[in-house]
Amino acid sequence: MTTATLTEWAYPLAESLLAEPLPRRWKHCLGVAERARAIAEILGSDAELLEAAAVLHDIGYAPDLAKTGFHPLDGARYLRSVGADERVVRLVAHHSCAWMEAEARGLREELEAEFPREEEHLADALCFCDMNTTPDGTPTNPVDRINEIAGRYGPDSLIGQFIRRAEPEILLCTVRVLTRVSEAKSTANQPM
Repeated sequence: MTTATLTEWAYPLAESLLAEPLPRRWKHCLGVAERARAIAEILGSDAELLEAAAVLHDIGYAPDLAKTGFHPLDGARYLRSVGADERVVRLVAHHSCAWMEAEARGLREELEAEFPREEEHLADALCFCDMNTTPDGTPTNPVDRINEIAGRYGPDSLIGQFIRRAEPEILLCTVRVLTRVSEAKSTANQPM
């Protein structure tokens, strides 16, 4: 019997938690994973790790997992409890500037004590994938995505305030990822 790859394990798990109770959230996660595949060239051996984290990043919204109401923490705790790869767990815990939302919720110390942050280039990549995907899983840009989130939750809500506070960092993540993609394409197109 062969061992499942990280993505072969991650997709059915995410689907089992999200597809029925939260079909729109499931579509979003599939779209985020699609963005991860699109930037795989800049990730090398971490490409599959990022794709797995991308499809799993929002499982903390699943009704059976929502314990604290802070989905990155709830998702990461669940993944740790089922023996997921520690790097996937850390990426889920800290996806898309989660530390800023954790701070607003009074959970930052708890989040950071329990789950160390993953390498910056991977955190940037997951943020890029998430913030360039609509709730329905289609491509977008981070400015429209941030506006959509703020509009959906309301500007005075905790999420609305968090996303506006995180906006500069989200845009920087996008620039860093797009720069790496551009550099990779430029290197690939150079004559030998």
